[in-house]
Amino acid sequence: MKELPPVLPHGKIEEVFPDVFFVTGAMKTVLMGGHWHFSRNMTIVRDDGALTLINTVRLDEPGLAELEKLGTVANVVKIGSLHGRDDAFYVSRYGAKFWAAPGMKDEHGLTPDMELVPGGETPFAGCSVFAFGSTKLPELIIRIDRAGGILVAADALQNWMSPNEFFSDESRAMMTDMGFFQRANLGPLWMQVNEPKADDFARLRQLSFRHVLCGHGEPLRDEAKEAFSGRIATVFGV
Repeated sequence: MKELPPVLPHGKIEEVFPDVFFVTGAMKTVLMGGHWHFSRNMTIVRDDGALTLINTVRLDEPGLAELEKLGTVANVVKIGSLHGRDDAFYVSRYGAKFWAAPGMKDEHGLTPDMELVPGGETPFAGCSVFAFGSTKLPELIIRIDRAGGILVAADALQNWMSPNEFFSDESRAMMTDMGFFQRANLGPLWMQVNEPKADDFARLRQLSFRHVLCGHGEPLRDEAKEAFSGRIATVFGV
C-alpha cells in the first residue's frame, strides 16, 4: 500500500442528528493543472455502538480520541469516485470493513470487502443505496431512515453557501467564478466530469427525505427536498 496522506486541518465532530455526526476538514489536490484547497465533510453514523464513516476525513490524534469515544469504527464507506483520500487510513488503523460501489477505484489499492448496490447489504440498519446510472464514474447516495429521511452525498449534491477557513485565496476566487457557492447545488466539477442525465435526477427526486449531508458545504436541514428539487428542475427540467 502507498504511503498514506497526512492529516490536514479540520474542525470538531458535531452531532447534527441523533447518532449522526459531521466534521469538516481541508482538502488539497491538483485538478485541471491547478492547486485546489477547499473544504470537505465526513459523516459518521452510529448504530448500536458501531460507527460507519462516509466520505472519510482523516482526524488528528485528539480528533481520533473523540471519534473513539463515540463507538467502534466498523465500516468505511466510499460513495463518490472523486472521494476516498483517507479511506485506507481508517481501514488500516481500525480494521474496518470497506464498502464501495462496483467499479470504484481506490488510489491506495484497497478492494471492497463489500459492494454497495441498491437493494443489497448495507453497513448499518435503516439505510438504503441510490446509484446514478448515467455517470461516467460510479456515484452513490446513501439514504438514512431517520429524522424524516437524511441523504448523504459525496459530490453530486453540494451545499456550499460560502468559502470557509479551509480555502486558499486562489481556490476561493476560482470556485466563486465557477458557481460552487450556491444553496442546494449540483456539484459543478462533478457535473462536468460525469455528464449525468436527467433520468437519474428524476429518480432521485422520488426519494423521501428532509435533510441532506453533502461531501462539501453545510448540512441542509428540513427544506432539502424542496431546495434540491428546485435546483434539479432548473438544471434538467424534470
